[in-house]
Amino acid sequence: MYTELLASTGKVLAEQGKTYLSFVDINPATIVFTLINTLIIFLLYRFFLHNKVMDILDKRQQAINADFDAAETAKKEAEQTKAEYTEKLQQSKEEADQIIAAATKRAADKEAEIIAEANAGAARMKQQAQESIEQEKRRALNEVKDQISEVVVLAASKVCEREISEKDNAVLIEGFLAGVGKEG
Repeated sequence: MYTELLASTGKVLAEQGKTYLSFVDINPATIVFTLINTLIIFLLYRFFLHNKVMDILDKRQQAINADFDAAETAKKEAEQTKAEYTEKLQQSKEEADQIIAAATKRAADKEAEIIAEANAGAARMKQQAQESIEQEKRRALNEVKDQISEVVVLAASKVCEREISEKDNAVLIEGFLAGVGKEG
């Protein structure tokens, strides 16, 4: 099989009875032919494909630039949205603080109102109690005066052993009550 490979590739060099295969061979015709082929391929590429490839590359570059611009725009919008969110959050906190302060003030006002109403109620109750005491005191005093007047009339009638007229009775009672009222 090795010999077939050597025969198919062409050159076999014989040196001192050994057979060598030449893999490196410099052939000027092959070099010229390769250069001409490369030049033709380059010219074909230049005339037929270069503009299309450059257009594709330009479009690709524009798409990449557009993507970068879109990403930058999205980043700016995200930062703006974040700033708006932060501002709204701060406003919400301030509004919450104001609501809490207003509720606290209303509660304090309500507390003061309830206390004032309770104090006013207590004062009314105290005033009513004092008035009731005064009325009871007057009633008791009037009852005592009535009893004293009866005792005075009885005592006077026994002392005088005579019947006292109503006019005399009134004069005696008024005099006695006037004296009792000054002492009490």
